[in-house]
Amino acid sequence: MTNANDGSNAKRLTRRNFVLATAAAGAALLPGAAFAQNALNDLLRAPSRGNWDDQFDTRGTSARQVASNSPVFSQNTFAATQQAVQAYGELVSMGGWQMVPEGETLRLGVTSPSVTALRQRLYASGDLPQSAGASPSFDTYVDAAVKRFQARHGLPADGVASTHTFKAMNVPADLRLRQLQVNLGRLQAALASERAARFVMVNIPAAAIEAVENGRVVQRHTAVVGKTDRQTPILDSKITNLNLNPYWHAPASIVRKDIIPLMQKDPTYLERNDIHIFDGKGQEIPPETINWNSDDAVRYLFRQEPGKNNAMSSVKINFPNAHAVYMHDTPQQSLFSELMRFESSGCVRVQNVRDLIVWIARDEPGWDRQAIEQIIAARTRQDIDLSNPIPVHFTYVSAWATDPTVVQFRDDIYHLDGAEQLAMSELTTTAYAAGQENPYARGDDGY
Repeated sequence: MTNANDGSNAKRLTRRNFVLATAAAGAALLPGAAFAQNALNDLLRAPSRGNWDDQFDTRGTSARQVASNSPVFSQNTFAATQQAVQAYGELVSMGGWQMVPEGETLRLGVTSPSVTALRQRLYASGDLPQSAGASPSFDTYVDAAVKRFQARHGLPADGVASTHTFKAMNVPADLRLRQLQVNLGRLQAALASERAARFVMVNIPAAAIEAVENGRVVQRHTAVVGKTDRQTPILDSKITNLNLNPYWHAPASIVRKDIIPLMQKDPTYLERNDIHIFDGKGQEIPPETINWNSDDAVRYLFRQEPGKNNAMSSVKINFPNAHAVYMHDTPQQSLFSELMRFESSGCVRVQNVRDLIVWIARDEPGWDRQAIEQIIAARTRQDIDLSNPIPVHFTYVSAWATDPTVVQFRDDIYHLDGAEQLAMSELTTTAYAAGQENPYARGDDGY
């Protein structure tokens, strides 16, 4: 009797033999080719490896397939991450992956021996199907695979392999395994607490926000979170109210670190940015009466008026916490498209924040989208108190899987994962640290 799976197994074997043969031919172009090819052969021939690779093959190499509606905080993600840990454990036991030369920018149309090394790296992590071969030409298969890899690592999925992509690729497999193991523990701890049907989750290293309802992500927002020296804290709280067209009050740390130096350079700075100074009795203090060559200014309240210059722009989202942080809008939307979105002073800026607050306030009578937009357009100060506060969680998950075949990694921006190479901190130098004059022009918020 013929086994129904024989045809499938034969096809799988043929494809595997094909890639081994073509990989061997291409690898001959590279230094150390024999050693590298032996390692790749062992990896691809591993009996337990076949199903993992085939799962990747069947899902294709599109960056779009990296997206998921499964929340990071979910049993599905925890289970998928457990499976990813097992798969990466096998990969490490077989020697992991070889490094990719970093000196050359690789893109569609390029022919280079480095493309062969790139293909082998993409085979190993399942981003490129084995049937794509080992040609030194950067073809559409490699382009799609690089985009998939980039999407899994939080990089712009442009298909161009250069500095940032190579640095992510050249993190050794054993470090990626360790990163997954550390974050599996974080997920397990997070899931130990019961989750409400509706909640907001801010994932700091991913610079991303999920609005979750009934076990699915209903909104996902890009975020800007704290710099390495002004970190966004890990916390659990509940969103209690929303401020429309809020005042912005500068914390003492911002007054000391930013406002005083700016006023020393430009005495018109406060006036140009609609910031007023008040004493403890609520009396306004003229800027020229303060000695800006001292710390005297720290004793006063600095308040920025609602309007186009306001650091929080149109919305502030409040939740009790010991760190005096919050979420908010920003007038500087360009930062959301930056590669590294770690530019705030601890608070979290939210792209398309009005979509989020409409979802948050949807059960409050009289506060539909039209009403909220009218108040914002009028520049009128208004608060919305929530009758049912919504849980909010600031977490730190830098590696996870919402599907066993789609493993996500992010830069360990705050160096919490235990290996310096996972932080890649040289990529996160901020414009402010480099000497940018005006942090408020970027929508800096502070705490």
